[in-house]
Amino acid sequence: MSECIDTIGVTRGKGTQGVIKRFRVTRLQRCSHRGIRKVGCIGAWHPSAVKWTVARRGQLGYHSRTELNKKIYRVGSGSSPNKAMCENDAVEKTITPLGGFPHYGEVNEDFLLIKGGVTGTRKRPLILRKSIFATTKNW
Repeated sequence: MSECIDTIGVTRGKGTQGVIKRFRVTRLQRCSHRGIRKVGCIGAWHPSAVKWTVARRGQLGYHSRTELNKKIYRVGSGSSPNKAMCENDAVEKTITPLGGFPHYGEVNEDFLLIKGGVTGTRKRPLILRKSIFATTKNW
């Protein structure tokens, strides 16, 4: 298949984090006596308010994200016993590896194989939609 889809999901939550982990700000030098894992200057004297563009600590993760143009490799049904077979296979096999997927188990329902990773943790629901932008990739 050469069709593409968009995936919409919620990223992994990491709670409240500082500016170094949240915005990849570089640490200050060691002899900064008021802390090194901070932003050196948060703005000018006037206007006497902190701009929204300045990196500050806060929530990291658990945000909704949309990934565009993911290629569909295979659409399979849960009822067929040879879900993962192709023309060249001599042995009947299913999509589930031996021992099951880690932290998931066996796949018994309908499934969709797409290229690349998806947003979020295991078993977190995703929204799949047809691509709203035409892909420019050459598969």
